[in-house]
Amino acid sequence: MEALRLILLYVHLIGFALLLGGTAAQYVSGRLRINAAMLWGSVIGLLTGIGLSAPLRDGDEPAPAKLVTKLVLALLIFVMVFFSRKRESVNRGHFLAIAGLTLVNAAVAVFWR
Repeated sequence: MEALRLILLYVHLIGFALLLGGTAAQYVSGRLRINAAMLWGSVIGLLTGIGLSAPLRDGDEPAPAKLVTKLVLALLIFVMVFFSRKRESVNRGHFLAIAGLTLVNAAVAVFWR
């Protein structure tokens, strides 16, 4: 089971990299819109996060409040990305909120013990 958890964690980190990297690339380009990397990163992050929340560890499960917090953040990010994906441009605040929520989600994963 540990191997499965590590594979899910690896793919989860790839999703995070796609989401944050796609956001950074669009922000630097000056054209604020949702790109394919952001969409796929949010989908991968959400699905692998749900998989990681399964009880795959031997008694060392994360706190349920942490899991719910991360799920709510991941759902917010996914909804913000999915419903804006076809727009030619996205409001700057909306775009920065996606980046900010992504970083907050990573901070919850790292710092909440």
